[in-house]
Amino acid sequence: MSFGKGHHLHLIDGSGFIFRAYHALPPLTRKSDGLPVGAVAGFCNMVFKMVEDAKGADAPTHVAVIFDHSGKTFRSEIYPEYKAQRPEPPEDLRPQFPLIRDATRAFNLPCIEKEGFEADDLIATYACLARDAGGRVTIISADKDLMQLVGGGIEMFDTLKMKPIGLEEVEAKFGVTPDKVTDVQALAGDSVDNVPGAPGIGVKTAALLIREYGDLDTLLARAGEIKQPKRRQTLIDYADQIRVSRDLVTLRRDTPLDEPLEALEVREPDPEKLLTFLSEMEFRTLTGRVAAKFGVEPPLPAGAGGAGAGASSPADGGADGAAAEGWTAPARPELPPIDPARYETVRDRAALEAWVARIRAAGIVAVDTETTGLDEMVAGLVGISLSTGPGIAAYIPLGHVKGEGDLFGAAALIEGQIPLEEALGLLRPVLEDPAILKIGQNMKYDAKIFARHGVTVAPIDDTMLMSFALHSGLHGHGMDYLSEAYLGHVPIPIKPLLGSGKSAITFDRVPIEEAAAYAAEDAEITWRLSAVLKPRLPFARVTRVYETMERPLVPVLARMEMAGIKVDRDHLSRMSGAFAQKMAALEEEIHTLAGGKFNVGSPKQLGEVLFDQMGLAGGKKGKTGAYATGADVLEELAAQGHDLPARVLDWRQLSKLKSTYTDALQSHINPETGRVHTSYVISGAATGRLASTDPNLQNIPVRTEEGRRIREAFIAPEGSLLVSLDYSQIELRILAHVAGIEALKEAFRDGLDIHAMTASEMFGVPIEGMDPMVRRQAKAINFGVIYGISAFGLANNLRIPREQAKAFIDTYFERFPGIREYMDETVAFAKEHQYVETLFGRRIHTPQIAAKGPKAAFAQRAAINAPIQGSAADVIRRAMIRVPEAIAHLPAKMLLQVHDELVFEVEEGAVEETIAAVKTVMEAAALPAVALDVPLVVDAGQGPNWALAH
Repeated sequence: MSFGKGHHLHLIDGSGFIFRAYHALPPLTRKSDGLPVGAVAGFCNMVFKMVEDAKGADAPTHVAVIFDHSGKTFRSEIYPEYKAQRPEPPEDLRPQFPLIRDATRAFNLPCIEKEGFEADDLIATYACLARDAGGRVTIISADKDLMQLVGGGIEMFDTLKMKPIGLEEVEAKFGVTPDKVTDVQALAGDSVDNVPGAPGIGVKTAALLIREYGDLDTLLARAGEIKQPKRRQTLIDYADQIRVSRDLVTLRRDTPLDEPLEALEVREPDPEKLLTFLSEMEFRTLTGRVAAKFGVEPPLPAGAGGAGAGASSPADGGADGAAAEGWTAPARPELPPIDPARYETVRDRAALEAWVARIRAAGIVAVDTETTGLDEMVAGLVGISLSTGPGIAAYIPLGHVKGEGDLFGAAALIEGQIPLEEALGLLRPVLEDPAILKIGQNMKYDAKIFARHGVTVAPIDDTMLMSFALHSGLHGHGMDYLSEAYLGHVPIPIKPLLGSGKSAITFDRVPIEEAAAYAAEDAEITWRLSAVLKPRLPFARVTRVYETMERPLVPVLARMEMAGIKVDRDHLSRMSGAFAQKMAALEEEIHTLAGGKFNVGSPKQLGEVLFDQMGLAGGKKGKTGAYATGADVLEELAAQGHDLPARVLDWRQLSKLKSTYTDALQSHINPETGRVHTSYVISGAATGRLASTDPNLQNIPVRTEEGRRIREAFIAPEGSLLVSLDYSQIELRILAHVAGIEALKEAFRDGLDIHAMTASEMFGVPIEGMDPMVRRQAKAINFGVIYGISAFGLANNLRIPREQAKAFIDTYFERFPGIREYMDETVAFAKEHQYVETLFGRRIHTPQIAAKGPKAAFAQRAAINAPIQGSAADVIRRAMIRVPEAIAHLPAKMLLQVHDELVFEVEEGAVEETIAAVKTVMEAAALPAVALDVPLVVDAGQGPNWALAH
């Protein structure tokens, strides 16, 4: 069929597809035989999607995929340095080039390249021939070099942004119409392709010159007329180089063609040929989709096991991994079922050496440890499990014991276990090998266990953090949940193995056969979860979040947690005694006020005293029949002038400080280190804020005298000081940036007291001599707005009438209208997309945003706050990741993170240098990803204890 009017040609930039596919999928994507196929998988998925989408009246009648030839082109003869600086293709991409040509042919698409010419020249020639024959042309590419062809029946289509590129888009990019694009490129040059251009002239200046003089030849002929001396001389001196540059960027429209236009007619693929190719590549999901399209049975898998096998393996990129707009249970992979009966128990050196060889061949291994407890700083290592693919897993028992123990308390090791140090000696080279990826679920725990035995595990991946980056705010990220949701498999439960209550045992007492099935299954599940989750990261556009803020944080936190912070046990003990005395005195006062004794710690008895005996108003009973006596109820009664509820609040505060901190912290002091070793949960809060546990060091109150005294117990060893560096009002600064509040931005730039400035703006009072109460009200509103505070909440905080609180909030929005706009736009975005984003691309899902009633208000407040709090959390994450390198040469170590604060232990002589180095990192932590409109400011302090350092 001859090509002419009414025909539509699609020209696919195959080379562009290759590199986009390569960078979109994990670099370690391989078939079971080790062949890298990640780019092939991405290419196939993109082609299949494009073919499926190209239907209806606008469907192409003709199509071709155009590739660059591997050899040099005619442009190298014009300018030998052309593209000379480009690096060689990545080693794992090279073997995929011929496979991608095979994939093109398997889809029954013309696969075209030409020695001596670039793909762009072939595209230009075909496009112009088709246009001149009266047809339409769509170039499937976003390559700027092809934009010179747009117009007169030729357009481009960007498949990444899913939008066409026409005359307007070209002019917006280059500042000129398509016919003048080569003139602009000739002047501006191109550092990527090594096109020299005119030194010092960029695209904007080039466009201005071409618009003024009409075209490049006229410009160069009249260069002497240009008023700016430097620009004039550049154009005169480099005229020949500019003309050469034009030759380099101008596409050939007369490239000799081996295939005529007529040969590019669209043809359906041969199902058998296509399915055979996809099956050989082990792309199970895409194989199934293609088979369903043609209504045939998919072929049997070409191979068993290995990293490429399985429906949701990394090799099977985008088929089911893109959507994070709202979450539903994901499609489950079609891997062989998990069968613990197939697992190996490694009991001798030869078997372990074979596993080490298997790991080296795979280049990737899932690792899990089994221990005697959950505290990584004291738990004993019982065994290690490994997996290199579906159905391939092993357990290495190392510390299983029997009997009740000897005179020294140690139970006898069960025979048939490799000695611990021997096993670690064999595993250490692969666990520390930078070329072998180690996958874990909550890898920080396992990394600390290994670190205590002298093994530094790196590089690592973490399936828990992949899930967190993908689905923060939607569901939990524990392995059991993820296994059931993503793999359709319920893991072997731990409780039947360990028991419960007084009869519970530790893992070292579990029979090896039972332990092996449980432990090895964990490793295999972790491997499979990685194969499912990691390919989804680029499609959900959270790869940067995972790679720059989650994964690199693991070793940083592990080192902090292992360092711990020194605690003065005697100080805590004295405080516990003082709190007990104060509580006893308060109890006596409460009993006197009540007219009799009762259990102050019993909410039920307290309610009866307040509302039955004393007859106070406002008593409300719950479903149990007991009166509500929460803090809000007692605060309301205390505000009405009643002493007893006020004293109970004091008693409760002391009771909490005593039980939660001064008593509990003593039990958390490690007997070997004399330090407290908190544990940070990276996936604890949807916004990305870290959570501190066992013990929680982030909730120690700092606004009360008692809370500050607790911080006095955290001390530096002799010869060192504690140093605290704290972001100043970081969330308000981020709010000023994202909401575009010029008054707030200017105040931050000028270093003003932001709360006093807000009060001055709101209430029309001068900053000088301001009543502290007025500033306090403005401060409460500033911080309250970030959290979407209501008039009711502000009224409670400030102890003012609700009408007055509402008037304050209304005035605030009047003075800073951008904040209301930000809030409205954020809620609207959340309702449309079911998530919000931080400045750094972290997605926080908002599944309750469409709820009705009280839940709706809460969900909206959370959606408004999440980008602010999340961006602040991202900033300090970025800082923490960079700090270790900045202080590597100093006798200093990072110990704690408490929201916006970092705490260090530093030798006395290096304090000032440490502060300077860390401040520099923290204040530039948003860069280069985000250039904030306001400066980040860090306050620093130092002292022998945490209270004095803050």
